[in-house]
Amino acid sequence: MLCPSRFAEAVVPHGTSSVVADPHEIANVMGMDGIDYMMTDSGSVPLKIYFSAPSCVPATPFETSGAVVGPAEIDELLSHEDVVALGEMMNFPGVIADDSTVNSKIRSSKKYKKPADGHAPLLTGSDLCKYISAGISTDHECTTLEEAREKKKLGMKIMIREGSSAPNLEDLWKVGGDFLVSDDRHAEDLLHGHLDLVLRKAVSLGMDPLEAVRMVTLNPAQHYRLDGGAIAPGKAADMVIVQDLEEFNINKVFINGDLVAQQGQALFKAEPLPLKSSFHLKPKIPYEFDIVSDADSVLVRVIQVIEGQLLTLETEAHLKCQNRVVTPDIKNDILKIAVVERYGHDKVANAFVKGFNLKYGALASSVAHDSHNIMVVGTNSTTMADAANKIREMGGGLVAISENSYKVLSLPLAGLMSSRSASEVARDLEELKNFARGMGCGLASPFMTMSFLALLVIPQLKISDQGLFDVSAFDFVDVIKRNAKDSY
Repeated sequence: MLCPSRFAEAVVPHGTSSVVADPHEIANVMGMDGIDYMMTDSGSVPLKIYFSAPSCVPATPFETSGAVVGPAEIDELLSHEDVVALGEMMNFPGVIADDSTVNSKIRSSKKYKKPADGHAPLLTGSDLCKYISAGISTDHECTTLEEAREKKKLGMKIMIREGSSAPNLEDLWKVGGDFLVSDDRHAEDLLHGHLDLVLRKAVSLGMDPLEAVRMVTLNPAQHYRLDGGAIAPGKAADMVIVQDLEEFNINKVFINGDLVAQQGQALFKAEPLPLKSSFHLKPKIPYEFDIVSDADSVLVRVIQVIEGQLLTLETEAHLKCQNRVVTPDIKNDILKIAVVERYGHDKVANAFVKGFNLKYGALASSVAHDSHNIMVVGTNSTTMADAANKIREMGGGLVAISENSYKVLSLPLAGLMSSRSASEVARDLEELKNFARGMGCGLASPFMTMSFLALLVIPQLKISDQGLFDVSAFDFVDVIKRNAKDSY
């Protein structure tokens, strides 16, 4: 939720000298203009921010995004020196099906001799073999040791992820992976640390300290052909001085030989660039969040959230209908969920979700991977409309709203990022989470969890602005499975 320059301010004091970032979030919102913004803003700080060319914009054809980045744009991006890879190929069904557009993007990565990053949750067997043989070299979506071992055996480099919503290190460290990575991390977590915390945890679990250090220095530098990752003649003088190889407390950070952070403080100040608004939608009306049926009651599909995972399950529930509107079952945590399209087509898709435990009110976010339409979870249509309209008024952000009050975190940069400091963003986010807890939500990171419910490339049941989506079948399914007049 931080623009590149503010992100640098937060992570450099924790020993991060370089990152490889896939700008597919902002690319889905603003296309090449968004990528240009990321590159320009990142150029104002010492942190070396390398980019991968976003391979899936949009991630799937089953959602509405703000832009399309096609093979020609990918080829242009990969020709740049600071673009070091083809970004994570989330469209693994396209790879397996020999989709011509997907293949063209992978060919460009081979043309420029740059690796193609992967994204293949739960992919196994012959389909996994075909995915890897196409030229995909890494995967960061493993959630079990068995999955990671199969992919490693077949030649993939395993990125062991320790993110805010997907802390997989404890389950995967024994696989002997190649990289330790963060993926999505909340601003408040960055205040406590970045990869230094991941190193500390890895060593505490039993990983050899030198192997852990290699997984955040030499290994990624060699994979992406970066001018660093080792202290040696001819390499960039990027160095981190730590107190020891157990706690990894950072004393000093040098980038290109310059002292840029010391004792937890950045020795530079970010000056973020502005960015125009990217919201084009009309005010929402409560009835747009209704699911209608002529039956007295219905059996519905329900998205089952899993705490600490990006994966979801499919469950079902019997729900009553009042005045032709299917009503949520708040007592049993069957809540309403909606995706509001933000790019000028005024579409709203509705379904049901379990796991948030809201007793009243609604949560909403313009961070909703990967097309970043507005995601809303709530107990009633009126409050959900209010929450979506508050996002619209702010030009992007997060909101928790009850019948009488609300809390917000404004994210005016493409509806994804703030130009404020990490501590300011973290403060507002903590207030939001506390407000959500007061509404009954027990999830540790409810907004991060909610943001992935629109990610149609991670199983099982997800939702886009076009409808409820079964990832395994890679197709839409009906919210209402059947009328159930005799259910009660």
